[in-house]
Amino acid sequence: MYLQHFGLTQAPFSITPNPAFFYGGHERGDMLAALLYAVTHGEGIVKVTGEVGSGKTMLCRMLEHQLPAQIDAIYLVNPSLGPDEVLYAIAAELGLDARDWRADEVLRRLNGELIARHAQGRQVVLLVEEAQAMPLETLEAVRLLTNLETAREKLLQIVLFGQPELDEHLALPRMRQLAERITHSFFVPPLPPRLVAAFLQFRLRAAGYTGGPLFSPAAVRLIARSSGGIVRRINILADKALMAAFADDAVTVSARHARQAMAEAPFHAARGLAGARAWLALGLGACALAALSVWAASAWAATPLPRTQLKFDRIYTMILAIPAKTTVGIQ
Repeated sequence: MYLQHFGLTQAPFSITPNPAFFYGGHERGDMLAALLYAVTHGEGIVKVTGEVGSGKTMLCRMLEHQLPAQIDAIYLVNPSLGPDEVLYAIAAELGLDARDWRADEVLRRLNGELIARHAQGRQVVLLVEEAQAMPLETLEAVRLLTNLETAREKLLQIVLFGQPELDEHLALPRMRQLAERITHSFFVPPLPPRLVAAFLQFRLRAAGYTGGPLFSPAAVRLIARSSGGIVRRINILADKALMAAFADDAVTVSARHARQAMAEAPFHAARGLAGARAWLALGLGACALAALSVWAASAWAATPLPRTQLKFDRIYTMILAIPAKTTVGIQ
C-alpha cells in the first residue's frame, strides 16, 4: 500500500528470505564467505546457530545461491522425521523413488547415487534447517551419513542450521560422536543498535528507494531497542512503521510511527504483558507481606512471648526502624 508513496518498487521489509535483501554487515558477509569455504573444502559437519529470527534462513538461502555450479544443494526442512524417514526424505531430494525400498536398501542406493555424482565431478551438500527440533536419533542418523565416502573424500557435506538449543543437544554425552564431527561452528548475532539505521537504509535501497534517510534517529532507536537486534523483528517493526507513516501522509517515519508499530507488534506486546504480570505479582506479594506483618504483630501483642521469640521481636523492631528512604534489593 505504501510503495508508491515512498517511491519503492517492492516491499523492503518482507520477512521472506530474499537474497537480494541480504545485509552483509556485522559479520554476516564474512560468515557467508566462511560458510562457502567450509562447504567447498571441508570434510566434517558445519553448524550455524542463532536466535529465532536472527537471519539463519537468509544465510542458508545465500549459501545455496552462491554455491559453485558443481555443487548440488538439497534441503531437509521437516525436523520431525524419524531416523528411517530422514533417509527416504534425502533420497527424494536426490530424485530417487524409494517408496518400495527397505531402509537399508535406501542407504545403499543413496551411497550409489552419491558415488555416481562424485564420478561426474559433482558434490552434494545437505542443508538441514530447524536442526534443534530433530529427535536425537534422527540427528544420529544424519551423522552416520558422513560415513559415506571414497578413499579420499566425503560424498556428502552437511550444514546444520538451528537455534541455540541445538548446542544443548550436542553437549549431551550420547551425542558426542556428532559433536566431534563438527569442524566449523558459526553463531549469527543480533544486530547492534549502531547498525540498525544502516540495515534499514540498505533494505530500502534494495527495494528501489532513492531518497535520504526515511526513518528519523528517534524512530531508529525505538526500533533497535524494541527488536533487540533480531532481524525479523526489525523488519516487522519497520514495515508497520511505514504503514503508520503512510496513513499519516508523512514523508518520513517519526518516533510516533515507531511507537504505533511497537504497540501492534506481537513480541513487544508479549514482553509488555510479561512485565505487567511481574509488577502485579510483586505488588500482590508486597500486599501479602504487609498483611502477614499486621497479623504477626497482633498475634505477638496478644500472646506472652518466650525468650527466643523476644529476641526475634527485637530484630523485627530493628527492621521496622530502618529509614523509609533505604532501598532494599531483591536478588
